[in-house]
Amino acid sequence: MKALVTILFLLGIGYYGTAQYVDRTNFRAGLVGGVVVGNFSEAYSLNLGLDIYHHWGVSKEIDLGLTTGFMNAFGEKRSDSVGGTSTQNEFSNYQIIPIGGSARIYPTSGFKFGADAGYAIGINEGNKGGFYYRPSIGIDLSGGSSELNVSYLAVTEDVTFGTVLLGYLFLF
Repeated sequence: MKALVTILFLLGIGYYGTAQYVDRTNFRAGLVGGVVVGNFSEAYSLNLGLDIYHHWGVSKEIDLGLTTGFMNAFGEKRSDSVGGTSTQNEFSNYQIIPIGGSARIYPTSGFKFGADAGYAIGINEGNKGGFYYRPSIGIDLSGGSSELNVSYLAVTEDVTFGTVLLGYLFLF
């Protein structure tokens, strides 16, 4: 009798453990665009980029993964007048390759929020890169084959480069 109870107990635990697991392992890639905010908003206006993610479902509500991509903020031409003298400044594009970890929480099916964090490698001349973080919220579309998300990306070294982004990702 003890053996039968033990076997049923172990089967019940095994069933409960597998019932909680949802395999959302996936690869996502897509385009992102947005506007620069904060300290750099006068030097840069719009940006475009590419997002690449690979996530592993570690529980029913949580995915963990890796992320990379590319982002280019377009530099502006700016005219300043001081004391009757006019000067023109042209800012070169701000380019980074973010490399980091990613976490997503699914409070309901098809809706997620989370964050990415890591290091942003500076590509353009004079850009050293720095620590980056990116909180986001997203909604699955087309039965989970694509995603629409909104995020804020910040790269911090001595000052913070910030941008608000809208992205569209495809599930592969």
